Amino acid sequence: MGKKIRIGTRGSELALWQANYIADLIGRDKVELVIIKTAGDRIQNVSFNKMEGKGFFTKEIEEALLQGKVDLAVHSLKDLPTEEVKGLKLAAIPQRGDFHDLLIMHRDKVDNSKLPIKKGSKVGTSSMRRLAQLKLIEPSLVIEPLRGNVNTRLRKLKEGLFDAIVMAKAGVERINLDVSEFYVKELSEDLFLPAPAQGALGLQIREDDDYTESIIKALNDPQTEKTVSAERAFLKFFGGGCHVPLGALAKVHGDTIILEGVVVSPDGTFVARSRVYGKNPEALGEELARVIKSKGADKYI
Repeated sequence: MGKKIRIGTRGSELALWQANYIADLIGRDKVELVIIKTAGDRIQNVSFNKMEGKGFFTKEIEEALLQGKVDLAVHSLKDLPTEEVKGLKLAAIPQRGDFHDLLIMHRDKVDNSKLPIKKGSKVGTSSMRRLAQLKLIEPSLVIEPLRGNVNTRLRKLKEGLFDAIVMAKAGVERINLDVSEFYVKELSEDLFLPAPAQGALGLQIREDDDYTESIIKALNDPQTEKTVSAERAFLKFFGGGCHVPLGALAKVHGDTIILEGVVVSPDGTFVARSRVYGKNPEALGEELARVIKSKGADKYI
């Protein structure tokens, strides 16, 4: 039997679910988990718009990889910067989970409108993408920063600090988060585009680690790889970080990739949304970025 693959992971419930999910796919007898605390876990007073996509949830794990302390990092792919780290590579992208966002709200705040929440409600999110798209749909909403893991965010909603919060459906489903006391609305991609690669995991290794690559390459899902590569290529041409109020979603029909993207100003008064079609994920991402930028999105980068 070969050496055990050491999986580096954050210690949150969702991160541990992701690491354990991959451990089960590889085989429990072949792996061990190593918990690593990241800047995103330690720093709780900085909004995600200054953090996401800049390595706040990945840097320490990547350093452990480079130093040989772990052999495999399991990332939420939307948290992984698009710039590659020298000496590391993304070796596999398993089948994607649900990409939608959920609006989770107190039942007395439900309204029969496009976004089913009463005007002027207080919504918690620290994602610029979510903030901007919420403001685009309903300008009266009061958007306030919300930090912490999924359990912490839900607790703050229960305590009445917010009328509603927005969270990724994949995260809620993966840890079976109990949201039954709230009204939950899945936000359609026609209304609300997700973060690039939302719902997908990225398996990162050292470039020269042929052994680990030989084990995990079977976990790669070609269709997921195509779609998230297109979305991340689009993000890359806007600077590579989720601090940009940008959403993207790619789907595959036959051998054609359909990539849709949006940039919305933080106050919701400007929107540029478009879609492109093609076969090369990276070329599509670049093409869509050019189209969106030509509509005036440059000023919101």
